[in-house]
Amino acid sequence: MLAKLSTRPSIRRCAVTGTAGLALLGTALPAADDPPPGLTRFYDQKVTWSRCTGMDMPKDLQCGKVTVPLDYAEPGGGTLDIAVARYRATGKSRGSLLLNFGGPGGQGVAQLAMGGKDFMGLTNGYDVVSFDPRGVGRSSPVSCGNASDNALDATDGNADVADPQAVLEELRAAATECTEHSGPVLPHIGTVNAARDLDVMRDALGDDKLNYLGFSYGSRLGAVYAAQYPEKVGRMVLDGVDTLTEPLADQGVVSAQGQQTALESFLTWCTQDIACPFGRNPREARKHVVEVVESLDKDPLPTDFGEAFTGQDFAGALGQGLYSRELWPSLQRAIGQLLEDGDTRGLETFLSGGFTLPSRRGPHAGLTDPADVPLDNLPAALMAVNCADDPDRPAAAQVTEDLGRLRARYEQASPVFGRYRLTQVLMCYGRPKGTDYIRDDVKDVDTPRMLLVGTRGDPATPYRWTVETAKRLGSSAVVLDNRGEGHTGYGSSKCVHSKVDAFLLYGTLPPDGSSCGSDRDDE
Repeated sequence: MLAKLSTRPSIRRCAVTGTAGLALLGTALPAADDPPPGLTRFYDQKVTWSRCTGMDMPKDLQCGKVTVPLDYAEPGGGTLDIAVARYRATGKSRGSLLLNFGGPGGQGVAQLAMGGKDFMGLTNGYDVVSFDPRGVGRSSPVSCGNASDNALDATDGNADVADPQAVLEELRAAATECTEHSGPVLPHIGTVNAARDLDVMRDALGDDKLNYLGFSYGSRLGAVYAAQYPEKVGRMVLDGVDTLTEPLADQGVVSAQGQQTALESFLTWCTQDIACPFGRNPREARKHVVEVVESLDKDPLPTDFGEAFTGQDFAGALGQGLYSRELWPSLQRAIGQLLEDGDTRGLETFLSGGFTLPSRRGPHAGLTDPADVPLDNLPAALMAVNCADDPDRPAAAQVTEDLGRLRARYEQASPVFGRYRLTQVLMCYGRPKGTDYIRDDVKDVDTPRMLLVGTRGDPATPYRWTVETAKRLGSSAVVLDNRGEGHTGYGSSKCVHSKVDAFLLYGTLPPDGSSCGSDRDDE
C-alpha cells in the first residue's frame, strides 16, 4: 500500500506548466441534501465507462472520468477531470466502494490495476472503484521540476550553519518552481477539496451513501469527508490511520523513525540470506547502508535518463520498498544490482512507483495523457497536499533559528532517512499557509459507526495515531488492534482482511478494542 511517498524522484518527464500560486484553502461548505448552489451540473453527471487500455491493464477493469469544479468557491469557472476505474460487482451489488491507497500522491487507477486481486472478495457486494485525486496521475498532475533537487542541495552538508539565509532563498525558489510547473490546480489542491470531489464521485456513481476504504493518507481523506458530509457516510474503514492534529515537522520525525525501524527489520531479514548484498551481519549491514547513502551523495551514478542517482534517491527507493514485506525480495534484488553492477534501474522503479497507466481514449479525453504525467508527480503531490493541509508556517527568523536543531533531530531519528524527510517538511516554506479546517474541525463526527485499523508495527502510521484519531472522531469510531507488522493491515493480516470484509459486505463490526494477532503466530 502506498503511504508517505518519496520526496524526490531520480527521473522526470516534462511537466504540465502554469503560473497559478498556492492560495489558502477555506473551511468546508456545509453539507446539504441538495447540491450547494452552482454545483447541480456536477451532481447531475453519470460516469461513462469503457475498457481501460494500456500495457498490462486487466481486461475486466473499466475506466472513466468525473468532472469537478476547479474551485468550489467559484463553481462556474474552470473544471478538471478525475480519473476513475472500477471492477464490476460479481454478486448482488449494494453500490460502489471507493478505495484510496494513500500517499498523498498515490495513483488509485494504477494501484487498482496492479493490486486488484486483493479486493476481489469485495466485488461480491460492490463495484470496487478507485481514482486519481486532483493533482495526481491523470487528474491534472502537479510537478516541481528540479525544485526538490535544489532544495536537497541547499540543505546538504553544513548549509544551515554557513548560510541559513541561502537555504531560505532556495526554499522560496523551490516553491516558485513548483507553482510554475503545476498549473491552475495547485491553488486548489488538498484534502478539503479532495473530499468534496469524493462526494461528487459518490453521486456520479449513483450512490446515496459513500462506502469507503482508505489506507494511510486515505484515512485522513475519509475523516475529512465524514466531517463535511456526515449524513452521506455509509460503511467506512480507515486502515493505517493518519494523524489529524500533529504538526507536519513532528510527522516527518515519526516517518523517519518508522522507516529506520522498518529498515532494521529488513536488514535482519536480508542478512539471513547468503545472497544479501549487505552481507550476513545486521550491525555491519546498517553501517553499510549509511555508507552507500553518503557515497552516492558525494559521487552520484548516471542513469539511462541522463540524471544522477544520488544517496537521497537511494533513501527514497528504500522508503518505498520497506512499506510491505511482500516488496522486500524485489528490493533486495534491486540493491544487489546497484552494489554489484552500478545498475540503478531496479531502484528507479521503486522511486517512480512502477506504475503503468491506461492510455487516453474515448470519454476520458479531458484527462492528462500518460506520457505527460511527470515522474515527480508522486512527491510533488505529497508535498502540495501536506502543505495545503498544514496551517503552520513559521516566519523566516524562526526557520533560520530552528534549522540546525531540526537537522539534528531528523538525523538522530534516522541517519538514512532524516535529511530526506526534513527537506519534505522544509519545502512548505515559501508556500501560503494551509487550511486549519482539519486540525480544528474534523472531530466528534455524527456518522454511522466506522472501523479504524491500527497496526502495532506500522513503520509509517504509528498505532498511537489510530487511538488518538479514534478519540478525536468520537463515539462513531471503532478500533481494531492489529498486533502485526507492516504498513496497514488489510493486505498483510488475514484476520484484518476478514473483519474488514465482514463489515463492508455485511455490516458486522468487531467490538471496539478487539485485536488481530500476527499471522506469524499461526504459522
